[in-house]
Amino acid sequence: MTTARTRPESTMYAEVIDALRAARVTPTVREADADTADAVARTLVNCGLTAFEFTATTPGWEDLVAAWVKEYPEVTLGLGTVTSPEIAERALAAGANFLVSPFQVPEVRPVADAAGRLLVEGGLTPSELRIAADRGVAKLFPAHVGGIAYLKSVLSVLPGARIMATGGVSVDDADKWLAAGAFSVSIGSDLTRGDVAANVARLQERLG
Repeated sequence: MTTARTRPESTMYAEVIDALRAARVTPTVREADADTADAVARTLVNCGLTAFEFTATTPGWEDLVAAWVKEYPEVTLGLGTVTSPEIAERALAAGANFLVSPFQVPEVRPVADAAGRLLVEGGLTPSELRIAADRGVAKLFPAHVGGIAYLKSVLSVLPGARIMATGGVSVDDADKWLAAGAFSVSIGSDLTRGDVAANVARLQERLG
């Protein structure tokens, strides 16, 4: 990185970053109800994926996160669409290992810092991504706007930045994003719709 990191790294914080790096793919499970989200997540994990995020847009997400943390402690589980301190506090109380926002949420940072948890903030411009990456991991969103060429340009001025590409990343091009330098990628509907097990198998074949 080009600048010093701006938040302390707790043991859990560092372990989550290592887990996301090892997973390479962190699916976003965004569903209309908790039962469907649960079923999709179980398929992902049963197929060998080790990290994913539920979202705060799914009704009943708190109970879902709490149940998963208890039943699958080995899974690195995040909550996405964290847009306020209240949602962050509820997610952490439920046991979420990390938080994800689609944009900059400076008002959420103190909540995450106090708990020693990773907050992955979204950004599109180099300035936004620099701020988020200096705190741990940045979320390039929506990634499809600039594409892989844009990611390469950003990394040329932010060498070493941990950037998770999200938004428009597909099963068939995830490997290209990772090869271009993405710290990890997050795939939504292209992975979680239809035959999820077949989608995961195709992804794993491409990743090797």
